[in-house]
Amino acid sequence: MTDRQNTALPETSSEPLKIPQEQELLFREILALFEVRDIPFAVAGAFALQEHTGICRDTKDLDLFLTAENATIALRLLHEEGFECEVCDPVWLFKAHRDGFFVDLITGMSNATIIVDDSWIERSREAVVHGVPTRVLAAEELIASKLFVTRRERFDGADIAHVIYGTQGKLDWQRVLQLAGENWEMVFWALVLFRYVYPGQTQFVPEDVWRDLLRRFGDAVLHPEPNARFRGSLIDDKMFAIDAKEWGLGNLMEEHRQRRLRMVAGNAENS
Repeated sequence: MTDRQNTALPETSSEPLKIPQEQELLFREILALFEVRDIPFAVAGAFALQEHTGICRDTKDLDLFLTAENATIALRLLHEEGFECEVCDPVWLFKAHRDGFFVDLITGMSNATIIVDDSWIERSREAVVHGVPTRVLAAEELIASKLFVTRRERFDGADIAHVIYGTQGKLDWQRVLQLAGENWEMVFWALVLFRYVYPGQTQFVPEDVWRDLLRRFGDAVLHPEPNARFRGSLIDDKMFAIDAKEWGLGNLMEEHRQRRLRMVAGNAENS
């Protein structure tokens, strides 16, 4: 077995994790800086998951969701404060790091199907992270942020199931579906997983949501569109590479990404 196979993933737990003091101080510094400089953002990642589910997870990253415009401003500010900064992917990810700890500035999904806009920040909820009053993603946006984390090496379906269970399904389901848009089947997939994991809590998802998605799915199965696009690359462009590169089915993810890059470039020119 490889070292990767021998490395056990940590079990989920509600036990608070002790983090290094220098990491906590760094995270506090960043959060306080952005609050003072009035940069609109919402904390995501492990801290948002803990807020909505009680699950504690070790992390060396501080994940912050911002619009692309505000991420650029935030990255410039962190550079002025002595952080090493880089644009990892202009479609969705900016990074800053110092002393071995990272802050990820996230503006959407890597496949460019879901993009952070001002409403994500406006709908965020008040929370205290490392002693700093701030905001974390609302449960609906947290779910949306995880819909396409479906790769072979990482799958966030369990996180979505835990958010639904932890909130007892008291969510704005229309907002979840609005965020998913034409990718509603990804929500349906997540809910089928939730139903399988928690069969005794099926009622946490409202009956009208089940009926709506079952109707849509039934219609799609009974009336398939012969010219519908292949969407495998939106799930994982590596696992479905053969479909796009050798079988001629097209790369929808790359089309989404190119469209997003043009939009980002246009916004930069106008700013």
